[in-house]
Amino acid sequence: MSATAAAPGRPRDPEVDRRIIRAALDAFGDGGWAGFAMETVARRAGVGKASLYLRWSTKEALLADALSTGLVRISDVDTGTLHGDLVELATQMLELYAGPASRAALRLNLEAGTIPGVAERYEAMQAAQIMAARAIVRRGIERGELPATASVSLLLDTLVGGAMMRALSTPPHKRAALAADTAGHARRLVEFLLHAVAAPAGGGA
Repeated sequence: MSATAAAPGRPRDPEVDRRIIRAALDAFGDGGWAGFAMETVARRAGVGKASLYLRWSTKEALLADALSTGLVRISDVDTGTLHGDLVELATQMLELYAGPASRAALRLNLEAGTIPGVAERYEAMQAAQIMAARAIVRRGIERGELPATASVSLLLDTLVGGAMMRALSTPPHKRAALAADTAGHARRLVEFLLHAVAAPAGGGA
């Protein structure tokens, strides 16, 4: 964490930290970087502005930490099967874009490059996510679960695009149901995709 050291004496309250991180993500999701301010976050978190400055010296440091600790991380997984790995990957994507921090995740995609101290972290995070996803598919090819001719990029583009589209196109009144069943939808998406990849070329619909 890049927060400044807390003053000696009374220990920091983890619950206050969690409220501040949640408030920072909500403030960024609602107003973007232009509307992100320490005063706004403090008001949303129900704490004094001094509490924020005891933890973070700048709003850039606060947002960077909130994004690092509060967003779902897309990471490599190895369940032993391609199906299981892709389900975990799709679940992570759905939780990122359909979960409580979904607005912040979308804002990050649009604005990361313009925010001091965040652009570098975002680029590193994206690179790690891409490497993890490609490793999953390559293991599937090595185990013979996919043909050697399978396109790693196209498979991942379809999986990630399908997960994101479902998250973004779900009406507000159904988002809670999606958030409660991300693993179920991820499983259905992966099974459809793997069936399509395994289907003979030129086969019927």
